[in-house]
Amino acid sequence: MAASDPLGRSRRRRRNTTWLVSLCIAFVVSTVMAVAMGPVTIAPGTVARILGFHLAQISPGPHPDATADAIVWGVRFPRILLGAAVGSGLAMCGVALQAMVRNMLADPYLLGINSGASTGAAAMMLFGVGLGLGEHALSVSAFAGALAASLMVLLVARSAGRVTSLRLLLSGVAIGYALTAVTSFLIFASGSAEGARSMMFWLLGSLSLAAWGSPLAVVAMVVFATGMVLTLWGRRLDAMAIGDETALVLGISPARFRTQLLVVVSLCIGVVVAASGSIGFVGLVIPHLARRIVGAAHVWVVPVSALLGAIFLVWADLLARTLMQPQELPIGIITALVGAPFLLHLLRRMHPGS
Repeated sequence: MAASDPLGRSRRRRRNTTWLVSLCIAFVVSTVMAVAMGPVTIAPGTVARILGFHLAQISPGPHPDATADAIVWGVRFPRILLGAAVGSGLAMCGVALQAMVRNMLADPYLLGINSGASTGAAAMMLFGVGLGLGEHALSVSAFAGALAASLMVLLVARSAGRVTSLRLLLSGVAIGYALTAVTSFLIFASGSAEGARSMMFWLLGSLSLAAWGSPLAVVAMVVFATGMVLTLWGRRLDAMAIGDETALVLGISPARFRTQLLVVVSLCIGVVVAASGSIGFVGLVIPHLARRIVGAAHVWVVPVSALLGAIFLVWADLLARTLMQPQELPIGIITALVGAPFLLHLLRRMHPGS
């Protein structure tokens, strides 16, 4: 039996590596297809040629016309990259939070951070708070709200003593409801029908503001750094998912590690929500699918969740901008329509007797 364990681990490693490679290929294909499709359809070969020219100065064949180049490189590709980064960030944060609070129905918005970002965005969009920051006003306001919410959750959770899963969970729910009420009050108090409409669209999520520049670079760097940190913390996440006693036996302080996780997750969610608005269900559903594919080891779950989240949001955004063209749907509607039935299916598979 002991001799079979290394063979079993080797088989699992090969299988999981195959999944990672397959998902990387699927992400590349999804990116090309999503860039090609839209109000103006561009041949996938032309898309690949344009991306190859800009990314690696590879130009097999004649260079495409300026219109196709502007659509692919100037409009759609940065939007796809932002969607991939946002999807990856939300999925990985969902993995971390589910391990941190040991609740498989937890997601990145459970701790009220999304509600804080929404409150900050509402203050800027409806009342001009931080308007002097120019084009970065919305992002900075949303991030400030997310950071304030995470600090409030941490302070409330620590006020009664040691930070535990239950205290974090209840503190997040309470702070989230309170900040949601504040956001709703700001919308009604603004007296601006157009401002309220813009705010409601933002609350449902959108990638329409994606463009080359510092916001996209910041989101990509923060999400990449979050993925690296969470992957390195894979064994700690495994221990936390089992229980505090297991973590203590392995020399991990549950309270200190939860605080560290909350800081990392808060930073990632704050940056992501500031760039894309509120997008639900990604951080709730994708971690479940990743665990079904590669098992419970977080060293595999984190990168697989990142790739699945990126692919999912790329296709969700494609549906959002093409289903009712020339109008664009908020991407949160698509993720909810796809995510809710998928989650119910997962719950049925988890509890076949129910």
